[in-house]
Amino acid sequence: MDAPPRTWSDDPMATTMSTAPMEVELEEPDVDELPADDRPWVVIVWNDPINLMSYVTFVLQKLFGYSLEKAESLMLDVHEKGRAVVSTGTKEKAELDVFRLHEHGLWATMQQD
Repeated sequence: MDAPPRTWSDDPMATTMSTAPMEVELEEPDVDELPADDRPWVVIVWNDPINLMSYVTFVLQKLFGYSLEKAESLMLDVHEKGRAVVSTGTKEKAELDVFRLHEHGLWATMQQD
């Protein structure tokens, strides 16, 4: 004789599911344990033999809203030290800043800080 078909409730392997939310305790990560991807990106403007110092100052004011004093200070770093960090932030922001600087003819790169 054939046994009657088994139903889900007859299955000893079946389990019941609870719909109540389960409490989970989360730990705050230590700052030293943050992954490298959480480090900010920096945008660097490099010295070049083409652009005038006054033009570099103008571009930094226009793109980043720096005061004349701040823009001149960064421009002097570019001129005297060969480079200056002009912006920091997320990777996406750094990519956009580099793109905008390139549109204005400045030599710029980005790197993770």
